Amino acid sequence: MACVVALDFETSDKYADSACALGMSRIEGGRVTDNWYSLIRPPRSTVYFTEIHGLTWDMLKNQRTFPELWPDISAFLRDARLLVAHNATFDRRVLFGCCRSFGLDAPNIPFACTVKGSRRGLRLPHHRLNDVCAYLGLELDHHNAASDAMAAANIYLHLRSLGMTDEEMMLKG
Repeated sequence: MACVVALDFETSDKYADSACALGMSRIEGGRVTDNWYSLIRPPRSTVYFTEIHGLTWDMLKNQRTFPELWPDISAFLRDARLLVAHNATFDRRVLFGCCRSFGLDAPNIPFACTVKGSRRGLRLPHHRLNDVCAYLGLELDHHNAASDAMAAANIYLHLRSLGMTDEEMMLKG
């Protein structure tokens, strides 16, 4: 299995460029081999989703911005043939929105979605990250980007162990 990176963004507002945290887990040889996490100073000082992720402007205002973190982010993504996220449409939107907003070249790497995969491969009433993790017995500090990325990586590995292909989880468009 070639390199796959699971990622998770937290955002400070409704705009695609408002990343305020990013967690990534690198999968090589069928196991997680490395993790990366950072808070991110968002482009605007109002943080609307504190009740969800617990992050405040005071926690974020002295952090590096997305463009300042981009060399570290792109280095972690190096050699990845696939990006994975739980509800990957959201994370792809944030990654591309941040890159577009700050004039950075977005990585040309396809996205697979573990929500899509869990709907195909797991018989559950709900496929939210916390529900899938509970079903699989995975630890989760929900809405902590590092924990959510690790959870997405482990869900991806579980779905692959069931015989699901990347193509069955792939985002279109």
